[in-house]
Amino acid sequence: MNNEKRYFASNSNTARPMLFALLVFLLAVSCTKKDSPAEHTHAESAKAVYTCPMDPEVISDKPGSCPICKMDLVLKQPAAIKPVEVSKAKEVKLETLLNPTNEFVVSNIPVTSPKKSAEQIEIEALGNIAYDTRQVGSISARVAGRIEKLYVRYRFQKITKGQRLLDIYSPELMTAQQNLLFLLKNDPSNALFIEAAQEKLRLLGLNDAQIKQLIQSDKPSLTVPIYSHYTGHVHEAAYGSSMSAKSNTMNELSLLTEELTLKEGMYLQKGESIFTVYNPDRAWAILSIYGESQGLVKIGNPVQITPETAPDKAFGASIDFIEPFFRNGSKTLRARVYFNNSQLKIPIGSQVKATIIGNTIAAYWLPVAAVLSLGLDAVVFQKTQGGFKARKIKTGISYNDYIQVLSGISSTDTVAINAQYLMDSESFIKIKK
Repeated sequence: MNNEKRYFASNSNTARPMLFALLVFLLAVSCTKKDSPAEHTHAESAKAVYTCPMDPEVISDKPGSCPICKMDLVLKQPAAIKPVEVSKAKEVKLETLLNPTNEFVVSNIPVTSPKKSAEQIEIEALGNIAYDTRQVGSISARVAGRIEKLYVRYRFQKITKGQRLLDIYSPELMTAQQNLLFLLKNDPSNALFIEAAQEKLRLLGLNDAQIKQLIQSDKPSLTVPIYSHYTGHVHEAAYGSSMSAKSNTMNELSLLTEELTLKEGMYLQKGESIFTVYNPDRAWAILSIYGESQGLVKIGNPVQITPETAPDKAFGASIDFIEPFFRNGSKTLRARVYFNNSQLKIPIGSQVKATIIGNTIAAYWLPVAAVLSLGLDAVVFQKTQGGFKARKIKTGISYNDYIQVLSGISSTDTVAINAQYLMDSESFIKIKK
């Protein structure tokens, strides 16, 4: 009995650790086999669900009929859950990350390459309609005298060739008429003197019809009319000191009423300009060409001009003249387009838009966004192993969101399509000369 007791006691002492180890093993196995929350959710979503085709809000876990419309419930297929693919990040070498940030950029943005194409350049320009100064006429006094009668009353009055403008009394002209009549009466056979007297009257402003009338009437005229030799609009000319003595009151009044400062009773000096006549039927369009397009505009380039006030009166012409200087305070180059305005009747001073057809340029082109301007230099980010490297290039003109590449990269090189995106806002780009 004592031996049996000792046997059971020793067996019980040995079995206890084994039993404890077994329990730990079973607990670990049960934990490893336990469903994860994701698997449990997937299992629940995989359960059969029945619904009514007419009333989708009716849902059941077993077949049957709809309590609303009595139709048979149909099995609703659960949406398949696609496994999520996790893409591995590309490995970046240490030497790539050690490049200076103002010379090298690590990125994965799209790239592009210079494309060669022949582009018909069209240049947009703005301008206005002005008088053709080649058609401007000047009416001046050939003799000194007093204005007896004025037939032109206001500024910009329309006159025609041969129209009577004013009557002038001139002692010098009176004496010349009397000399001719004296020769005709006392020495009619002296043709040389008579011809000289008539020529003097012509120089003083009389025409052949007026001289003929003088001879027929045999009486000198106290006043002599002055006629216009041009057709157009009357503008006042700049007068001498005798006109400026009227003070500024008269000038201010004329600006308000648009009356001429020239009045009856005023005296004119010999050779003094009275009127300037502008012909609105002959005009030109003055176009402003901006800096990047100035080298593309040549004399003879076709141009399409559209008045802003009358788009239906668009017309075609060509560049006739390019001013060889910049006007004071302006950095635009001006080009002139002469045209006949007798049919179009476009008002002088109207604003116009113009499209100038330039030459065809065959070159390599990049998107404007791919080129970063640093002031005097232009930079692109060239694709290299591991990232992008800043590279200086030489550019030409910009056209239709593209910029011409003259040198610096070849057609086989690839550059970032958006250079500004790669530039650090707190640093500057360093390029090697």
